[in-house]
Amino acid sequence: MRFTLNGREMDVAAPPMKRLLDVLREECGLTGTKEGCGEGECGACTVLVGGDPVCACLVPFAQVEAADVLTIEGLGGNHPLQIAFMDEIGAQCGICTPGMILAAIALGPNPSLERIRSGLAGNLCRCTGYEAIYRAIRKGSENTASKALSTDGIAVRPGESAAGV
Repeated sequence: MRFTLNGREMDVAAPPMKRLLDVLREECGLTGTKEGCGEGECGACTVLVGGDPVCACLVPFAQVEAADVLTIEGLGGNHPLQIAFMDEIGAQCGICTPGMILAAIALGPNPSLERIRSGLAGNLCRCTGYEAIYRAIRKGSENTASKALSTDGIAVRPGESAAGV
C-alpha cells in the first residue's frame, strides 16, 4: 500500500487491517510511536494523518492509503516543540512524549492554554502533572511560529528542505 510517511513516498506490504501502530513499528522500523493502552484511551500512539491527530493503535493500515502520515521521527529531533519539551522538562519517562508533541503540532502556532488543554485531553501522562507539558507547548509553539514553516505536514526551519526528513 502506498502512502507518504514523514515526507517520503512509501510502498509497504502489510495486511490492510493491521494496526497503523504495528506497521510503523514493525514494517517501517519507526519505534518512536509508543503503545500505551492499545485501546485509544492514552494518546501515546498519536501520529498525524493528513495533519490530524489519530491514535495509531485504532487505525487500520488501509485507512492511510494515499495519506500523509507524520511520526515523531519525521520531526528530525530539532523541532522547536521537541527542544521545548527538553528545556521545560515536559518529558520524563518518554512514553507519552511523542504523542504529546504530535498532538501539540496539530494545535497550530501560539495556542491558548485552554486550546492546549482541550487539544491534549486524549493524551495521558503519569509522570509530569501536565504543567511542564503545557509550558513546553507554549514555548515550543511560539518558537515554531517564528522559526518554522509547515511543508506538507512536516515542520522544517527556514532554509531547510522537507526532503530527507
